[in-house]
Order: sequence, then C-alpha cells, then structure tokens
Amino acid sequence: MRIDLHTHTTASDGKLAPAALLAAAGEAGVEVLAITDHDSVGAYDGLTPPAGLRLVAGVEFSTTWHKLGIHVVGLGVGLASAALREALDFQQAARQARAARIAAKLEKRGIPDALAGAARFAGEGRIGRPHFAQYLVEIGAVPSIEFAFRKYLDGSRVGGLQDGWADLPRIVAWIREAGGIAVLAHPAKYQLTRRRLEELASEFVAAGGEALEVISGQQHIEQTRALASLASSQGLLASQGSDFHAPGQPWARLGAVTTLPAECVPVWERLVS
Repeated sequence: MRIDLHTHTTASDGKLAPAALLAAAGEAGVEVLAITDHDSVGAYDGLTPPAGLRLVAGVEFSTTWHKLGIHVVGLGVGLASAALREALDFQQAARQARAARIAAKLEKRGIPDALAGAARFAGEGRIGRPHFAQYLVEIGAVPSIEFAFRKYLDGSRVGGLQDGWADLPRIVAWIREAGGIAVLAHPAKYQLTRRRLEELASEFVAAGGEALEVISGQQHIEQTRALASLASSQGLLASQGSDFHAPGQPWARLGAVTTLPAECVPVWERLVS
C-alpha cells in the first residue's frame, strides 16, 4: 500500500484545503492517509474520504526536549475525546501567545504589523512561523521563505521561541488518553548526534511514545537505515510520511514515500484492520 501518515492542510500551515488534499492524495495513489495539522483537527470536520482511501485521524503537536523544539504526531486519535480537546485548547493558546511574542520581537527589529500580516496568511488556520515568513516576503523584508527562516525564524532567532508548549510527557499522555499512538516526528530534522538522538528516543519511550517516523519525505537511504535501526533498538513502531505542505515541493511530495526497511514493524498494523 502507498501510505502517507504526515500531511498538512489549510487548517494549519498547509496550502490545500482538506477536500483538495484528499483529491490530490487519490491522484497520487495514496491508500492510507493521515492529516496531521499543527494543534488542529479542524480538517476532519465533515470530511468524507473517497472510495479506496483510508483516512487515519491525526494531529501534530509541538513540545520541547532540553530546550530543543520537537514535534510529536498522534495517529488514530479519537476526534471527540476529552483528552484531545484539552490538548488542543492548551496548545492553541500556547501557539497564539507564541505568535504574539514573535510579532513583538519582529517589531523591535523594524518589522511592523507582523501579527496581522501573519494572521492574514493563516486565514482560518493557526498562525505559525511559515505565515510570518510569507508576510516578510510580501513586505520585501526578505527575498524568500527560506531566507526568512534563516534570518528571523530559526533556532535562536526571533522565531526560535520554544517555551509555552506542554512538555513531552504531557503531550504523549494526551495522545494515549485520546486512544492514539504517539510518534516522534521527523527525527533527522533536529540535527542531533547519534548519541543525543538515542537519548531523545529513550526519553520518548519512557514517556509512553510508541513509534518513530523512520521516513519523512525525501531522504537519503543511509538516513532511513539509521532511523530504522534506532526504532528497532528502542522497540518503536515505524511510521512514514511526506510532511506535505504544498504542491511543488519535491522534498515533501504527497505520497512519495519509499518502502520501510524490512526490520521495521509498521505503525499502520495497529491502525488499519
């Protein structure tokens, strides 16, 4: 099966509306899809997948680990569960407060009206750093989205604010209480040494995490093998996803996910009957 368990829509920072994402997934031959918007499950409201496409309820939460921002995906969550609603309320409030702090810092650096500008790009979705980046491009402060992140929004810069999120054990607990499986998302993107990544995975398991995103978009085969080995050594299920946000991004093309290494135990064996 072609399986993509990490995608985004206009309910957070994606470019396609939920129905359009489903249509695009169908065209790409995806058979199992999870929409994992940031701190939102709004994409699932009234959404009916077409024949031949299995939809897994998902969400992506931000948290921190030793002051490093990381993401945890919840798969198979109960959309009506009290635990999920509690998590969403907390994280959405934290996201709004973070957006206000980012805008205030940009104001000090000579960028006015950033919160309103980012909100306009976010539309009905939650404000995130990509929306600030779009605003910075629009007003001519930077030449590209990538440059906006490098100059303002990454790491220790203006947008690198990681406080305010619920901690890792609480995030994992919410996902489990909602009936879902907690997945450590795109671990290679944190640029940790092997030892530090093992420490992160170990603490994630201790908190109740059950899966690791072994494949995230287009990545080198050696990276995939290393993450498969890590998942196996930690007793974690293996997940995979494109981390699709928008058409025209070849590194995160919808449904373009390679095959998991044979040693992996796929997370979807717990999700798809």
